[in-house]
Parts: sequence; C-alpha cells; structure tokens
Amino acid sequence: MKRTVQVAVFGALLGVLVCAGCGKKEGKPAAQAEQKVIELSYSIFFPPTHIQCVRAQEWADEIAKQSGGRVKITLYPSGTLSKADQCYAGVVSGISDIGMSCFAYTRGRFPLLEGLDLPLGYPDGMTATKIANELAAKYQPAELADVKLLYVHAHGPGILASKKPVKTLEDVKGLKIRATGLSSKIAACLGGVPVAMSQGETYEALQKGVVEATLCPVETLKGWKQGEVISSVTNSRVIGYTTAMFVVMNKNKWESLPADIQAIITDVSKQWVERHGQAWDQADEDGWAFIRQLNREIIELTPEQQEAWKKAVEPIIQEYIAAASEKGLPGKELIEDIRRMIEQAQSR
Repeated sequence: MKRTVQVAVFGALLGVLVCAGCGKKEGKPAAQAEQKVIELSYSIFFPPTHIQCVRAQEWADEIAKQSGGRVKITLYPSGTLSKADQCYAGVVSGISDIGMSCFAYTRGRFPLLEGLDLPLGYPDGMTATKIANELAAKYQPAELADVKLLYVHAHGPGILASKKPVKTLEDVKGLKIRATGLSSKIAACLGGVPVAMSQGETYEALQKGVVEATLCPVETLKGWKQGEVISSVTNSRVIGYTTAMFVVMNKNKWESLPADIQAIITDVSKQWVERHGQAWDQADEDGWAFIRQLNREIIELTPEQQEAWKKAVEPIIQEYIAAASEKGLPGKELIEDIRRMIEQAQSR
C-alpha cells in the first residue's frame, strides 16, 4: 500500500514537471515573436554628411522610436547599395527595401512627374517640396504603381554656377554645362552644351574643365563643395527649376508590414515633408553664405534678361505638355496647378 502511494505521488510530480516544461516550451516562440525586429535597408545617393542624408537618418530613427524598436532601418549612403540612376529599379526588384533618388535620373520612366522639375520659377525648396507632394497625391500617377510612395522632396531653384561670368544669354552660348534629366534641355535652350553627369562627378569635371558651368541649386555649391571650382553664380531663379526626389518602398515589403507599423511610417513621412523642405532652404542659405565667403561673384539678371531667359525655356514646357497629352496624361493640368501654387506661395 505504501509503495502504491509513493508511485502515485511520483507520477503526479512527474506529470506536473512535464506540463511545466511543455508550457515553457510553448511560450518561448511567442516571446521571441514579440521581440522580432523588422529590418529594412535604405539606399540613398547622398553622402552621409549631406543634410538630406542626415534628415533621412532622423526619419529612420523616429520610426524606430515610435515603433518601440520594432523597426530598424539601415541607411546605405553614397550609392553603396544601388547607384542613383538604379535606385528606383533596385527598390522594385528588392535590392533595397527603401530608396531615395531623383525622378530625373531615369528620363522617360516618369512621364507625368517629370513636369515637377520644369523651369517654372520655384522660389524655394519648401514650396517645391510641398507642391511635389500635393500633386503626387492628387494625380496618383500609374508610373509609381509598382512601389509604395512614402513622400517626395525637392530642392530650391536651380541656378547657373560657372567658371566665368554669365550675365546674358549671349554669355551662355557654347558653354559646356553639367546637367541631368530635364535640366539638360534647359541648358540647350539657353544656348549651352549640356553634359550629363551625377552630382558626385561634377566637382572634378569643373576642376578639370570637362564642363564650364553647372545648373544646380545653390546648396550644392557647399554641400558638394562645387563652389571651390567655380568663379561666379548667376541668380537665374526666374526660371528656377527643381529636382523632385522620391522616397519609395518595395511594394511587397510594404504590404507585409503590420498595419500599425504602416501607420507609423505614413505619419512620420508626412512630418518629414516639411523637414526636408526646411533643410533645402537652410542648405540654400548656407550655400549663398559659402559663396560669399569664397568671394565668388553673384550676378543678378536685369529685368530684360529675366524675360529673355523665361522666353528661352518656354518651349520645354510646351514640349512636355504635348508629350504628356500624346500619352493621355494630364500634363497641361499639372503645369497649371504648379504655376497657380507658385503664384500663391509668392503672394504670401
């Protein structure tokens, strides 16, 4: 009888231990699942010290913070993961989960949004950035259907920086000008000879005389140090163009994210629209300060020359409208929206 009781007690204890062990084993994967971090790669062509790369890192950090560490976004600056002109395709194919680059670096790929870059007289980066986001949201272009668009930002008015003074259209004739995308057409309409290259190649090209000028936002003269290898800046903001830059995510990756993580990324991205716009404007202010520090000549166009420059680039705008119309795209409406919004911004 005593032995029977001992066996029963032992069996009961063994059962408790087995059940406890089972409970612990089943609970471990759940705990691990809660702690699993969503890791995302982010390809960006700016160097790590550039203000727009800094803003991108802050964006990633804010998402990590708001998600309680559930999302970790690793930046790959300077085109180390995918080159600037391959960034969008790299996001589509999954080389990177997120990418930032310029629509203009792949001409023809974004037939409607190319209109954002046109020389319409953008006054500053904040205006260009807000217009780009509002119109991307309004038109929902099919050309972005293969990714998740997070937001867009755009630099302040492009100006002409050169190795010799440029005061009139006559001075532009035959000038070898670094330009990309639509700015190549601007250079040609002004009478120059466009030479395509990325910002990263421009410093050496100016230094060696491969090009004699560059169409660029003034911030690049400091941000990319190009002010060191030019002698004058022509304030041509009357035909101020911009370069709209996308921040996009791989569509499958986006759809795989939990709804609350998608909401966090969406909310933070909305906040960063203004932060990028502010950064572009501050960078332009710093660029002008850098130019003055280097004692570079700053040339203001006369009213007559302003009208001449505007007239010179008008065919680009009309060509865009005609090409968009042939594709069944609302290019005319987009341009009308941009001009109206620029006018409103300038009247404030």
